[in-house]
Amino acid sequence: MKRTWLTVFLIYESLNIFWWKCRSPYGKKSLSFSLLFSADFPELMPGILEDHKVFKYWDWVTSEEPVQIHILLIHHSVRRNFLMMVQTVGRKMVPGDLAQQQSDTLLPWRQHQSPNGLRRQKRDWVIPPINVPENSRGPFPQQLVRIRSDKDKEIHIRYSITGVGADQPPMEVFSIDPVSGRMYVTRPMDREERASYHLRAHAVDMNGNKVENPIDLYIYVIDMNDNRPEFINQVYNGSVDEGSKPGTYVMTVTANDADDSTTANGMVRYRIVTQTPQSPSQNMFTINSETGDIVTVAAGLDREKVQQYIVIVQATDMEGNLNYGLSNTATAIISVTDVNDNPPEFTTSTYSGEVPENRVEVVVANLTVMDRDQPHSPNWNAIYRIISGDPSGHFTIRTDPVTNEGMVTVVKAVDYEMNRAFMLTVMVSNQAPLASGIQMSFQSTAGVTISVTDVNEAPYFPTNHKLIRLEEGVPTGTVLTTFSAVDPDRFMQQAVRYSKLSDPANWLNINATNGQITTAAVLDRESDYIKNNVYEATFLAADNGIPPASGTGTLQIYLIDINDNAPELLPKEAQICEKPNLNVINITAADADMDPNVGPFVFELPSVPSAVRKNWTITRLNGDYAQLSLRIMYLEAGVYDVPIIVTDSGNPPLYNTSVIKVKVCPCDENGDCTTIGAVAAAGLGTGAIIAILICIIILLTMVLLFVVWMKRREKERHTKQLLIDPEDDVRDNILKYDEEGGGEEDQDYDLSQLQQPETMDHVLNKTPGVRRVDERPIGAEPQYPIRPVIPHPGDIGDFINEGLRAADNDPTAPPYDSLLVFDYEGSGSTAGSVSSLNSSSSGDQDYDYLNDWGPRFKKLADMYGGGEED
Repeated sequence: MKRTWLTVFLIYESLNIFWWKCRSPYGKKSLSFSLLFSADFPELMPGILEDHKVFKYWDWVTSEEPVQIHILLIHHSVRRNFLMMVQTVGRKMVPGDLAQQQSDTLLPWRQHQSPNGLRRQKRDWVIPPINVPENSRGPFPQQLVRIRSDKDKEIHIRYSITGVGADQPPMEVFSIDPVSGRMYVTRPMDREERASYHLRAHAVDMNGNKVENPIDLYIYVIDMNDNRPEFINQVYNGSVDEGSKPGTYVMTVTANDADDSTTANGMVRYRIVTQTPQSPSQNMFTINSETGDIVTVAAGLDREKVQQYIVIVQATDMEGNLNYGLSNTATAIISVTDVNDNPPEFTTSTYSGEVPENRVEVVVANLTVMDRDQPHSPNWNAIYRIISGDPSGHFTIRTDPVTNEGMVTVVKAVDYEMNRAFMLTVMVSNQAPLASGIQMSFQSTAGVTISVTDVNEAPYFPTNHKLIRLEEGVPTGTVLTTFSAVDPDRFMQQAVRYSKLSDPANWLNINATNGQITTAAVLDRESDYIKNNVYEATFLAADNGIPPASGTGTLQIYLIDINDNAPELLPKEAQICEKPNLNVINITAADADMDPNVGPFVFELPSVPSAVRKNWTITRLNGDYAQLSLRIMYLEAGVYDVPIIVTDSGNPPLYNTSVIKVKVCPCDENGDCTTIGAVAAAGLGTGAIIAILICIIILLTMVLLFVVWMKRREKERHTKQLLIDPEDDVRDNILKYDEEGGGEEDQDYDLSQLQQPETMDHVLNKTPGVRRVDERPIGAEPQYPIRPVIPHPGDIGDFINEGLRAADNDPTAPPYDSLLVFDYEGSGSTAGSVSSLNSSSSGDQDYDYLNDWGPRFKKLADMYGGGEED
């Protein structure tokens, strides 16, 4: 089919008809449109139509056959899409009806040979976007567009599509007929799940060779209003101060719509549905329809009347069109916050209380107030202050944190004799300042009357501690001072009596009536009761009130020193060499007095006896020290009493003759006393020393002899058989020979072992648990020397004798030795009974020694020792 290229303009009248069809019923709005050419002219030429004016033109291809042009228009105000079909016949265009439909067939522009031999540049496929409305009801598959190449008349072409929704997940949303090129959608679309798809269309021959370059296909899912607005929170909490002016911001509510926000489907508008309570006005708040901001619109918010509002907010899409839009609701809870717009007020104008004098930390009155603001908040918490009537600060008012009451408390003791009553003026305010424009009420002040009651107060000493000064040594009975007390109870007729409470040295007396203090003994500054020259005594003053009251006072007596103590020589003992010029003795003195009744001291030797000054001399060093040394060339070792006269510097001066014991001893070349010299200096002569040494030798000899005697006695005790008193013999106490044993049922002992004591195998091999109580236990024992093996005895007497000796000499042989059991009568014994014991040599044996074994062996001794004589 032969085609030609022409450039033509759109006819104004045709577009005018198109314009009026598009503007009704939405009014005159701006429109933008795209032209979708049919069949032979797949070219997209954009343009803008506004106010009946064409701002752009496009190439128009005429044909001998009618051509249908599809124009897609988007109404920006209502976000709706329209499709209009325009049919052209030659150069005329007949607009059709508005409809929502897609173009049918799209072809690529191909290279074309013109009649005059000109060639036009080959152009790739340019496919306009394909719009698919979401939630379509079908039927499916639903054709979207037909894709064709102009080479399909020459060769067989196979069409295919690739991309997300075709051969990539989600799979097979779109399909294409490989022969006809018709592309289909296979199921309903959901814009909220995926808003667009990008596919590529391919055209190949039967051998798979590319016929055309791949072309991009953009498929847009046209939004439908299928989602309601959803609030972020179902309940919103906000607050606003009471008394807020209209226009005060309160809170913001937000709802989201899953639909396209660029279209009316996703444009949400807000409005208030209800308000509870509707006081003081049913429209206390308003909401910005686009932002969701809630603000106050009326005055009169009062927390004391309405503390909370519940507002139901509705969000509607389609720009709030209630006829076409979808809606949802949420709850906004608006709390009215308290401001201090109510000053506290006293419940009464006067209060009264009573307090005893001299009492502190006592609550004398409770002040009650009323405040309509929010309890336990700074707007409600009360603060009390006294504005008059208490210049000395006797009272303070504390706030009870629970009841908000004011507690008038005494913090400084009141005196009945000074003030019998107080008239206080108090004011109450809040912790937070009052709101702007609110004034204090006249009921925020009140009067408080406090009466003071008189109590019996204790007498007190006006001067406490009282200090007096006097010299020590004043005679007994001297009046020192009058230490009297004052009774503060001027309105009571009471008498005060005095007594001593503390007088450590018992030096003072006090007159019980007038408090005059006299000395009861001589006051001595050097006494142990004096601290820093001060003596303290405490006195008691008591009245005769009901109940009686008493007070104490302390008298301090500062004692001035007098020279009443003679100096004492120091040291009392010393040591010096018997030859002069080797060493000297430094002496000084101590005086209990204080300056100027102490040093400098004078040291001198008395003239009597004359040997003192003959043998000794004193050299003065300074006012407090001197040196005592030998005057003669040699003085025999010994202890000498050297009297020295020491005189102090008092007025008058006092002196004392003190004796210093001086040990004179021989010295070595260093001037130190030798050991022998020290002994000699102690006053012991050579004879005394020798006598002491002899006594020590005799004592050591006696001790040595005693030790030797004890060793010998011990040796004899072990080598000689000792006769032990039966009452003291431990073994005898344990080995009972008068028992009959275990009876005939006891079959585990063999009396024949008495004849063979060295054999112990039958005992060691016995089963545990069947041993007798008088057997020796079997177990690990300390190693001791082995007893000597004795020969088989000729008779029982020798055997017992040898066993006794071995037991006495062996510390490991306890009283329960199994070999010493003589009362066993079990089976298997070689002897039928004890009476069957016999010896072939019994006639020649002497048994008189059995009499020496004690009363336990008396019967045996009678049987074998003296039986023949009887």
